Amino acid sequence: RRYASREALVLHLCLDGVRQLEVEARRALASVDGDAWGAFTAFMNAAYDAGAGALGRSVMGSFTADDELVAASQVAFDATRELLDRVQHAGAVRADINVEDINLLFEQLRGVRLGDERRAGELQRRYLALVLQALRAPAAGPLPGPAPGWDEVRARWARDA
Repeated sequence: RRYASREALVLHLCLDGVRQLEVEARRALASVDGDAWGAFTAFMNAAYDAGAGALGRSVMGSFTADDELVAASQVAFDATRELLDRVQHAGAVRADINVEDINLLFEQLRGVRLGDERRAGELQRRYLALVLQALRAPAAGPLPGPAPGWDEVRARWARDA
């Protein structure tokens, strides 16, 4: 009732989520010089707690992102990219991933839906821990194909994507 439409509600939820991800990236950036791996894992866990990937496919194509959401997404993306650049430069995270990889990994984690909510959350945490081990440098081997680009990810927000 507080929103003019379902689309307005979804936009609000997405905007809140994107802003929280920026906050978590900046928090991690503040500690990256002391412990790069610790800062990265803290970010990943805090981003998960903040709902990263929770809306994902459930709202894709159901609304058109407004200028405010696009701008906030770019700010959060830039903060996360800065964090990733710094932890990669420190040798803590494999060099062949990018921010879009991380965002899509969160969506995949949220897709684990077995049992009740408690069990699903437990399994999502399990797989987050597994993903973190796979992201740690040095990489066990190269990844196939190129990482997704921002344009690919952003295009999913359009109604006609």
